[in-house]
Amino acid sequence: MGYRGVFGQNVTEKIIEKSRFLTYVSRIESEEEARAFLSRTRAEHAGATHVCYGYIADTLGNVARYSDDGEPQGTAGLPILGVIKAKNLVCTAAAVVRYFGGIKLGAGGLTRAYCGCAQEGLAKADIREYAACVRMTVAVNYGEVNAAMSFLERGGYGDYQKEFGESAAFTVAVREEKVSSFTAAAREYLNGRVKITEGEKIIFPFPVI
Repeated sequence: MGYRGVFGQNVTEKIIEKSRFLTYVSRIESEEEARAFLSRTRAEHAGATHVCYGYIADTLGNVARYSDDGEPQGTAGLPILGVIKAKNLVCTAAAVVRYFGGIKLGAGGLTRAYCGCAQEGLAKADIREYAACVRMTVAVNYGEVNAAMSFLERGGYGDYQKEFGESAAFTVAVREEKVSSFTAAAREYLNGRVKITEGEKIIFPFPVI
């Protein structure tokens, strides 16, 4: 069973009633990584009025934290965390930096602002589906290279690694539950002229289309 989360980091920016809001989104895999992400963000914006955040730091959604960082209670951190939950994301952190522009937004305005910033930041983030996979290597003679590449591309395995030595070897990440069907399909497509090897188990980030 896989899960969804952001891949890498990204930053978005918007101005709301003269206040400058910057939203930082990052993949995290633990509370330690979340704290490090927040420390970097605060250090980069030492002069900011507020650095509010929400994050889920595990794959099950049990480690969820948020902070209003001085904004009225419930107007910033909880809305940010709510956006992450609404998108069914885990291992994801979002920090919204605010530079106050002189116009007060009120509780409702603040909630809309922080919620909107988090939504925009996550909408522009690289969302991936993280799934348990096995590294599978398909090795063929050079006469079967085009056929092997055709098989991988037809199956949606465009992100494969190539290695050329005594034979041509292509390594792809195959979901655990599809290893048997992948092996059978490869042998059938290549008329048995293939050597298939199972490698290590990994968590692979598949792009969400």
